[in-house]
Amino acid sequence: MIDFQKIKRLASGYINTPVFPRVLPFACFMAFIAIQGFFSPGGFFESEQIIFWLYPMRTLLVAGVLIPCFRSYSELQEKPFVNAGELAFSVCVGILVYLAWLQMDWPWAIQGDGGAGYNPFKREGSTGYFLAAVRLISVSVVVPIMEEIFWRSFLIRYIISPDFTSIPLGKFTTQSFLISAALFGAEHHLWLAGLMAGAVYNLLLYKTGRIWPCILAHGTTNFLLGPSCSHHRGLGLVVGLC
Repeated sequence: MIDFQKIKRLASGYINTPVFPRVLPFACFMAFIAIQGFFSPGGFFESEQIIFWLYPMRTLLVAGVLIPCFRSYSELQEKPFVNAGELAFSVCVGILVYLAWLQMDWPWAIQGDGGAGYNPFKREGSTGYFLAAVRLISVSVVVPIMEEIFWRSFLIRYIISPDFTSIPLGKFTTQSFLISAALFGAEHHLWLAGLMAGAVYNLLLYKTGRIWPCILAHGTTNFLLGPSCSHHRGLGLVVGLC
């Protein structure tokens, strides 16, 4: 017989751990990606109309999870940049990742079929501009915060120890560096470009010991890549992270 009270206690205990708020936004994001696959070209319920509106729904869901969880992110309870030099450095790192990314679309460095990309301007008039604005906010703000919280606040430290909050941000181990960068690369259609980006953002974390510079760099890269991802499948991501 199922002990629902025990399940409730276990779930409640997990929700109150520091793991939950760092994993939940990413899990919601990936769940929407899985749903999106059913409606993509060749999917079981192929529908371009639904695909167009799943994107803003995904953005709202992830943002809606991040906002109430924000107080749980002790690593974000500080200034986004300590001085103008750190801000400029983070932005420059993001630009360099973007420039390197553009050169890394070799056939052997691509996995899967990136498709035609998400082009909001297939919807005419104000609808297209609305979808484009949502997309820009998503790739340059929502996705960088969600991913950096997961990859470089949670996972890279969790690999070192399950008690990850006891591990200082920027703590280097070869294993955590390689595994987190490799998994970040595997998430992308251009796996080698993703691997490069993951490694660079890791190095930025090691240099600064802070998550905000990684978010700023990641956001800069995505902001610059955003228009390209819409029209050029070679610049897109394997699960539509753009």
